[in-house]
Amino acid sequence: MNLRYLAVLSATGLCAMAATSVVADDRDDKASDCRGLPSHAALKAALDQARKEKNGGFNLEMWGTIVNRDGIVCAIAFTGKDRGDQWPGSRVISAQKANTANAFSLPGLALSTANLYSAVSPGGSLYGLQHSNPVNPEVAYRGNAANYGTAHDPMGGGKIGGINLFGGGFALYSQGGGIVGGLGVSGDSSCADHNIGWRTRQVLGLDYVPKGVSGDPKRPDNIVYDITPQAGQQEGVSASGWGHPKCGAEASTVAADLPATRQP
Repeated sequence: MNLRYLAVLSATGLCAMAATSVVADDRDDKASDCRGLPSHAALKAALDQARKEKNGGFNLEMWGTIVNRDGIVCAIAFTGKDRGDQWPGSRVISAQKANTANAFSLPGLALSTANLYSAVSPGGSLYGLQHSNPVNPEVAYRGNAANYGTAHDPMGGGKIGGINLFGGGFALYSQGGGIVGGLGVSGDSSCADHNIGWRTRQVLGLDYVPKGVSGDPKRPDNIVYDITPQAGQQEGVSASGWGHPKCGAEASTVAADLPATRQP
C-alpha cells in the first residue's frame, strides 16, 4: 500500500470524524436548548386535537414540528397511526415552516408563513427571501426513517433551516409576549395547514401574539385573503401586500372564526 493512498484514507477518516462530532455536539445541546418548549407528547396531543376540527381541507393526516429561537428542532410528531399515513414530504416542510416563522418574527411583530406569500412574489417587498436560508439536508434526512415523527426523530437537536412561504407556520409566544420559537404543520392544503397550525398553537398556550400584519387585532398573524386577480399577472395583487391565495370558501370561513390569540 503506497503512502499517497494511506494519506487519502487518513484524511477521509478525519473528515468523517469531524462531521460525526458536529452532529453529536448538535444533539448534546438539545436538552437545554429546548427547555420550556412543548415535548413530543404535548405537540402530538395538540396536533391531534387541532386536526380533528373542521379546517376546510381534505381531512388528511398531519406533520408538526417545533423549533426553538435558534432554529434547533425540538419536537416532531404526526397524527396518523404510522409515518406513512401522511405525506412523507410534509415532515421536512413542517420543519421549514417552523423555521421560517421563527426566523422572520420578532418580540414585537409576528409573521406567519401565510403572511409572507405575496411579499415574496415577484414585485413583493420581500422578493428573494425564498432563496435565503436553505434547508440543511444533513439534519433533514439523517438517521433511521423508522424513528421519523417519534420522540427520537433524528432531526431533533439539529438546525433545520429552510424557508416556506404558504400557510402553516407560526411564531410561538409565551405569556408576556416573549418569542420562544416556531411551529410548523403540513399535510393538507396550505389554507387548512394554517387553520390546523393556528389551533395547535392555541392548544399549546403559546399564542400571546403581540402584533401582526393581518389587520385583525384579535388575530394579528392570521391569514389574509385579499388577492385580486389582475390580467397578465398570475399571482394577482394583494391589497395589503401580505395576502395568501384562497383554497376554498370553507377554509376562508374557518380562518375568520379561529380562536382569538391571548393578550401578551
